Amino acid sequence: MKRKFLGWSTFILASLLLSACGSYDNGELTAVKASSWSEPNPYGMVLIKQGSFEMGQSAPDSIWGTETPAKHVSVASFWMDETEITNGQYKQFIKWVCDSIIREKLADPAYGGNDEYKITENELGDPIKPYLNWKLPIPDRRRASEEELTALNYFMEADPIFGGYRTKTELITYRYEWYDYEQAAKRAHQLNIAKRVRNTDIDLNTLPEVMITKDTAYYDENGRIVRESITRPLGSEFDFLNTYIVEIYPDTTVWVNDFENSYAIPYMKNYFSHPGYVAHPVVGVSWEQARAFCHWRTQYLNAVLKPRGQEVLEYRLPTEAEWEYAARGKQAQARFPWKGNYADTERGCYYANFKPQKGNFTKDGSLIPSKVASFPANDYGLYDMAGNVSEWTSTTWSASAYEEMSD
Repeated sequence: MKRKFLGWSTFILASLLLSACGSYDNGELTAVKASSWSEPNPYGMVLIKQGSFEMGQSAPDSIWGTETPAKHVSVASFWMDETEITNGQYKQFIKWVCDSIIREKLADPAYGGNDEYKITENELGDPIKPYLNWKLPIPDRRRASEEELTALNYFMEADPIFGGYRTKTELITYRYEWYDYEQAAKRAHQLNIAKRVRNTDIDLNTLPEVMITKDTAYYDENGRIVRESITRPLGSEFDFLNTYIVEIYPDTTVWVNDFENSYAIPYMKNYFSHPGYVAHPVVGVSWEQARAFCHWRTQYLNAVLKPRGQEVLEYRLPTEAEWEYAARGKQAQARFPWKGNYADTERGCYYANFKPQKGNFTKDGSLIPSKVASFPANDYGLYDMAGNVSEWTSTTWSASAYEEMSD
């Protein structure tokens, strides 16, 4: 028995020694072990690897007659959609917004007051910031109560001209908040006053009061959207939180207003709504609407990833430098983002959808914006970076901006 007991004791002692050796700190700088990670692969996007290029026009603009001085700039790696945003993709945004507004109405006492559509408490019963319950389906019209039908018909109104009903597109609005990290990070905007003078010989008592300007938006008593930029003394982190409310339905009248000498009414009526154009690029979208779409796209994906312990960086519009770098498709200062100085091949096939000849919009095969990816991709794998439709960037264009860039 003693021999067995001794053997057991020896085993315990050996285990303790091994355990101690495994966690032994030898006093060396060995770094904290990082968890494994992998580069994300966003659906429908292409990785544009970092590089530098000569930014600016290689020749004067043939339409506007402007000439931008070239400047060598560097660009970090980023992801970009391989095609322009299509009508079908933008409709997904609109459908989500409509469904969210209807859920808000269904939770409103004025429309039935079903509080199951809005979650206001956590699992422990503690109050939390309210959010919509997407697991609860929207009622079927055939079985909906009178109050629920009022919510379901929120976007509908009688058409006084042609009869029937039409959609009140101005009610399809997206509200979101955006935190301005750049302004919050500036030394002059630190809430801890001591940090504003760190590593300087400036006297704290001589610092002026810091004023901050932020964007805000709200609905007035008539239901109209009011947008304001307010300036006030910096007081908290909320001063860097901007609020936006955006009507997101595309402006279909651009077909008539931008092409006054053409008969474009059929496109005004059908281009965004007809299923035949679902794979065509969305048009009539403002810069504010494009930014709202990016914010929604981020939240939409994170709603799925966060419960898994994952999260993506925000989707955003590319900067002008990023867009030009991607559009050039590794072709440096070439006239076009493809090899050669001609708009078509030897067989007369065009590389992009644009006006090929005076008065002739159809020689390239398209009178209007073509279906995305109808023409060959550039060397980055991006489609329609020349021609088809104009695209928004996060930064505005100005000739002086090139001169203001610095290392």
